[in-house]
Amino acid sequence: MDERRARILAEVRRLHQEERPEAEFQPGVTEIWPSGAVLDENDRVALVEAALGLRIAAGADSRRFEASFARRLGLRKAHLTNSGSSANLLALTALTSPALQDRRLRPGDEVITVAAGFPTTVNPIIQNGLVPVFVDIELGTYNTTAERIARAIGPRTRAISMAHSLGNPFEAAEIAELADAHDLFLVEDNCDAVGSTYRGRLTGTFGDLSTVSFYPAHHLTMGEGGCVLTSNLALARVVESLRDWGRDCWCEPGENDRCLKRFTYQMGTLPEGYDHKYIFSHVGYNLKATDLQAALGLSQLARLDEFGAARRRNWRRLREGLDGLPHLLLPEPTPGSDPSWFGFVLTIDPGAPFTTAELVAFLERRRIGTRRLFAGNLVRHPAYQDVRHRVSGELTNSDLVTSQTIWTGVYPALTTEMLDYVVASIKEFVAARC
Repeated sequence: MDERRARILAEVRRLHQEERPEAEFQPGVTEIWPSGAVLDENDRVALVEAALGLRIAAGADSRRFEASFARRLGLRKAHLTNSGSSANLLALTALTSPALQDRRLRPGDEVITVAAGFPTTVNPIIQNGLVPVFVDIELGTYNTTAERIARAIGPRTRAISMAHSLGNPFEAAEIAELADAHDLFLVEDNCDAVGSTYRGRLTGTFGDLSTVSFYPAHHLTMGEGGCVLTSNLALARVVESLRDWGRDCWCEPGENDRCLKRFTYQMGTLPEGYDHKYIFSHVGYNLKATDLQAALGLSQLARLDEFGAARRRNWRRLREGLDGLPHLLLPEPTPGSDPSWFGFVLTIDPGAPFTTAELVAFLERRRIGTRRLFAGNLVRHPAYQDVRHRVSGELTNSDLVTSQTIWTGVYPALTTEMLDYVVASIKEFVAARC
């Protein structure tokens, strides 16, 4: 059987090599995507090998990935989830757990976040009955600052939760110090920034909890998937319970009595000796990933440094190629950071002799994909019109990026020819209108 399986996997490898010839780039014809997965023959083999073993639920590969990913980031615990959005939900919900006693977040407590972000960073705040406090961002870095966070802290503020924008770290050390000084929880949405560093330290390691997405657009992919990471073992236990239906039991799948007292518990008002596998200590969900996803993740994890180097290289080529171009504000790394970039962001001067829509239309006609800076100012979206919230200061820059900011791709599949075509196209567009 092992020999037969090896032959199948060898044939899968050959199939991949034959089906994916290098296509020649044709300017204006070949699609230049802003993001996407980069998959090789090892990824295909990993998926097929897991499928041949019928590893269709969370199991050994999931645990291997969790251990490997936590070790890669220098954290104690990682819990795989079915998406980055679910990871954010679990991280915020964990802070409301009765297990945290007096530190738990309660309905009406405030959580500081940025207005110009992605909805699923903010939605768990709302879903848990908490109040988002929106702060503005800086143009250029597209992150908020510790100073803005400090001004936003009020008597009911209990946590900070926000993302490193497009892979560019926010002032994580200063904000973590601020959180500690005010006894606030810090949740880092690290979905766009795996491999980025701030002051020489990896993002995702400053907060009480951090989250990652493995959607195809991100630094590593499982197709779908996410992860919650922490070095706080009490929080890790809560996250695991919430992810695994809310149950109190911590047995792995296939285990029955790891604690050796499965039928001796008495919890809540249940009868003594009630089966611990069916005692629920949290209002939870089933948000696990599968071993099929984890097998792909393990293959991808081996290329994390390679992917990060390509993203940095591609970003630099765009930045150097567009330097000095009028009417465009180019991105800047947060001082003290080394971003593993998610995208290359451009803000069009409101006084420019062209509009954002005109630039987008020009690039899209040339098959150069663009995206907005996610939701722009979330407060202006219909979903949040009736949501209880507080705004700290003005949201001037968040409003500006809503109308004036776009980004293009830097992901590893983009070639030098593609990037140079992007630069040449933007230069041609600007020159024709100045």
